[in-house]
Amino acid sequence: QVQLVESGGGLVQPGGSLRLSCAASGSIFSIASMEWYRQAPGTQRELVASITSDRRTNYADSAKGRFTISRDNGKNTVYLQMNSLKPEDTAVYYCNADVFARSATRRVYWGQGTQVTVSA
Repeated sequence: QVQLVESGGGLVQPGGSLRLSCAASGSIFSIASMEWYRQAPGTQRELVASITSDRRTNYADSAKGRFTISRDNGKNTVYLQMNSLKPEDTAVYYCNADVFARSATRRVYWGQGTQVTVSA
């Protein structure tokens, strides 16, 4: 069994910064890609950023230049540094991980989400 736990969300003023973390634990052999998604009320979940095991990154246009995704493979953890936050960044942020388990199975696991609110 594999679990993903996000942390680091909260309330921040426009222009502020937050750093989200997502730690994977359990019967993990390796993790391929790790991703951050977000979902605002009344909208579909959208991809914010992704990172491969060799640290190639990809960003949504809305995140380019403001957000940075990174990972620590030794800790099975992915981070999302968010700078210059805007009210439209308000959403629940979810991480996922494409996990190769020790049981030789492979599936994508999701975290429970962490709320980010950008407001004055």
